[in-house]
This record gives sequence, C-alpha cells and structure tokens, in this order.
Amino acid sequence: MSAAATLQALHTEEGRRNPYPHYAALHAVGPVAPLTGHYAAVVHGYDAVSRVLRDPAFRVLDAEQLARQLPTWHEHPSLTVLMNSMMFINGDQHARLRRLITREFTARRVAALAETVTRQVDHLLDRLAEQDGEVDFIKEFAFPLPSNVIGELLGVPAEDRPWFQPHVSAIGAVLDAGGADKFAVADKAATELSAYFTDLVRQRRQDPRDDLVTVLSAAGEDDDPLTHEELLSALVLVFNAGFETTTHLLGNGLEVLLRHPDAAQRLREQPELAPGYVEEFLRLEAPAQLTTRWTAVDAEVDGVPVPAGSSVLVLLGAANRDPARFADPDTFQPERADNAHLTFSAGLHFCPGALLTVTEAQIAFPRLLARFPRLALSGEPAYRAQLTLRGHTHLPVILA
Repeated sequence: MSAAATLQALHTEEGRRNPYPHYAALHAVGPVAPLTGHYAAVVHGYDAVSRVLRDPAFRVLDAEQLARQLPTWHEHPSLTVLMNSMMFINGDQHARLRRLITREFTARRVAALAETVTRQVDHLLDRLAEQDGEVDFIKEFAFPLPSNVIGELLGVPAEDRPWFQPHVSAIGAVLDAGGADKFAVADKAATELSAYFTDLVRQRRQDPRDDLVTVLSAAGEDDDPLTHEELLSALVLVFNAGFETTTHLLGNGLEVLLRHPDAAQRLREQPELAPGYVEEFLRLEAPAQLTTRWTAVDAEVDGVPVPAGSSVLVLLGAANRDPARFADPDTFQPERADNAHLTFSAGLHFCPGALLTVTEAQIAFPRLLARFPRLALSGEPAYRAQLTLRGHTHLPVILA
C-alpha cells in the first residue's frame, strides 16, 4: 500500500481508533515518504521527526501559511485565538512570547503545585470511593484533576472550571484533519472564552492575587507587554494545554495498566517506579499523535524534497513506535532505558507544560492503584473521533 493510501486509511474511523498498524506500514517504506497534494511528505521515522522538529527551517503552522490554505481564516475567532498564541508563531515573535510566558511557568512554580496536585488527587479518590458500581474514569477523575490543577494555577474559580471543558475542546477540534466543519461551535466557544478571560483579567488588575492570570496580566509590563489579544490567547492556550494532554495521559495510561495487571501490581507495590511508567504511557499511547511543519525555503528530509511554501505531516505517534529506535515498540515496557519519546515535541516548540503534566500523572497513578487494589475495566472504552489528540470520551471502570 502506498503512503498516500495508508494515510487515507489512517483518517478513517477505524484508523483513528487504532492508528498503529498504519504507522507500521509507513515504517516499512522508510522514515519519510513523498506525497502529492496538501503535504509534500509524511515524516514518521524517529530520527527524521526529531530533525524536523528541531530544524528552524521547518516552521509551525502560522498566520502566513494558514493564509495560503484558508484566506478567510481571520473570520474565525477560534483561529484568531490560536494564531495569536506562541504555539502558532515562529521566529523572534515566538521567542518573545515564550520568554514572557514560560518565565512565569517555572519548575519552581510547578514544584510548589505538587501539594495542590496531591490534595486534588485525594479529594477525587474520596469522591470515587463514595460511588457504587461502574464509574466513568474520564468524567470522574481524568478531566477534573488537571482542570482543577490548572484552574487553581491560573486563578479560575472552582465553580467555573467544568464550563471550560467543552469550550477548549471545541477550539482544539478545528486543528484535527477534517475539522473545518467544526468552526461554528469553535468560534462560539472562542468568543465566550475571550469574554470570560477579559472579565477575569479586569478583576485581577483591580484585585491582584497569587495566580497566573495576575502574573501574565503584568508580564513584560515595563518593557514589552503582552497585548490584550496575546494575553487572551495565552490564557486559553495554558488552560487547554494544561488539561487536555493530562486528561488523555491519565485515561490512556490507566487503560494500559488495566490491560497489564502484573505491571499495575508492580507499580502499586513500588510507587517510586511511577516516572518510568509515565514516560512509557507517553511513548506508547501519546496524547498528541501528530503535528505539521512548513518551510519558506526549499528543503529536504532524508532526501525527500520539500519545496518552499510546502508543508509536511509529522507523525509523533509513529516516531514513538519506530522499531529502528525502540525495541519491541508496540509492547508496554515501563523499565525502558533512554525512553526519549517525542510526545511533547522537541526544539523551540517543546511543550512548556510538559513538567506539570508529568508531575500530575506521577502523583496520580500510584495513589489511584493503592486506593483501589481491585480496580478493573468494566466495559469497552469509547474513543475520541480525532487523531491529533488521542484519548477517551468514556472509560468505564469498576472500583471493587
């Protein structure tokens, strides 16, 4: 099967549900394959993906490239919010935004959140213990944990946090292949989120608190302040990235554990093994499966030409299962050495929230397993109809 046919199969409902046989088919033809049409190539080998992610000649999708694909993109508030964020900006402007935002999103601040994460985990475990029979792990734990943690970090009141999930998910959905039909819902969500954060910023400027909304509202105030649009986009991005990736890591990781009961028992007995487990969850069942890059100059990837103005499809999930980089790549091996997966990207656009996501998972999994020693799947999971972000909509479990 050609690379183009494999990609077509990958974007079917079954392909989205289980992309891994299609990744294996791509690996069989080499690390990079030329394409015609929307993308000049698909990049899926580990080394090739790593090089593209780190090469400044390959840029993230930005306003310049989006205008070629969708000249009317300015008409969509969802795309305006995204394109004003550092996730979709290149060069000096990206460096500026990243510097202003990530200097506040420090390891010290994340480390200080460990107590908050533990408190939120135990609170949710207490709530789970009060329930009888089958529960939906996504609804009852995997979503509220990161939502509450990032909400507390930002300063979003607890009563408002459940309102955020459908809003940020709707915006993210337009990035998936075939997401153009979701603009109506996404644009409405972006408009409402922008209005919410505009009001919250106004409140914090009048009454500063020890939260990220207050800090970012004043970021670079004396020399190079964030514009209002940049600030709103940063807040939407931080909340989105702060819970969606973690939600899917928790759901994907728990399903892996429950399908490997011996490994689950080992983690239950040795919680200090959590870092290795979490890294292997991220490699094996990456929440972020793909991204794109484009180049403004003639370039090439492993001998495949990429003309100026062209884009390449970069399959992070396939790179994480490249047999040339990982032995037995489709097996769960939490003791893997040198498990340098690419789930959080690499280079200039490495995910700034990676440390917080990993911290939450490392705390959550051992405490969850210790609290419920007979935790088990109670039905077939339901999955998101997306490939860009891979995860569950429903994960039924029985606690005892």
